[in-house]
Amino acid sequence: MDHAGLMAAQSKSQSQGRACFPLKSRLVFFWWFPVLCASLFFGGCAALAPENNVVRTIVTQPVPEMVDAKAADFGLIGRVSVKGGKESFSGGVQWHHRERGDEILLLSPLGQTLAQIQRTPDGVFLTTSEGENYYAADVENLTEQVLGWRLPLMGLQYWVQSMSSPATAAAMDMNIDGQVMAIRQDGWTIDYLAYSARVPVETSKSGTALPRLLTLKRDGLQIKLVIDAWNAGNP
Repeated sequence: MDHAGLMAAQSKSQSQGRACFPLKSRLVFFWWFPVLCASLFFGGCAALAPENNVVRTIVTQPVPEMVDAKAADFGLIGRVSVKGGKESFSGGVQWHHRERGDEILLLSPLGQTLAQIQRTPDGVFLTTSEGENYYAADVENLTEQVLGWRLPLMGLQYWVQSMSSPATAAAMDMNIDGQVMAIRQDGWTIDYLAYSARVPVETSKSGTALPRLLTLKRDGLQIKLVIDAWNAGNP
């Protein structure tokens, strides 16, 4: 999708029609930010690393009647690091997923909201910390145009729960304990590096371990997600 297909709806105090551009000039971090992020991402994430011996690979095919299906409701709080895109990012994330929509907050290390992403039946909206509003039909193109990197939300709603999306073909690597070690789908490779000890909340996999640390890679882009809490803060 080119810039003509991406509509920017400015806040009331600003003029209409501002073109989308990366947030490099707006998401300014302090000089010590990389040091802080390193301690955030590599401290306390090694628990429950899955057995790394692949014993089987399952290949799944698309399920036509579930092409438009959405993953079960969930909420999570964590940290995300992005590199290899037009822009990079490191900070906190809060994600509330519902069948009819998503709300994602990208946060600074101090907790300020830098961007809000909302998926609704009418499309996807992104609001910056300066109140600038942008709209597009899908998340990947919107985030690439505004943030400088692609967020594969339609697949990630499944991958974050160690499942493949039923909309397209996928390959899943399993270990001897039946845990998913990797998923390859839609050009992305998702590696699962650690699982939570238990999930005492209502999710599609309630009562089982859910991912705590995973990485997504595609065409040089890498997104690392650390999940600190599941369903925390959900209404």
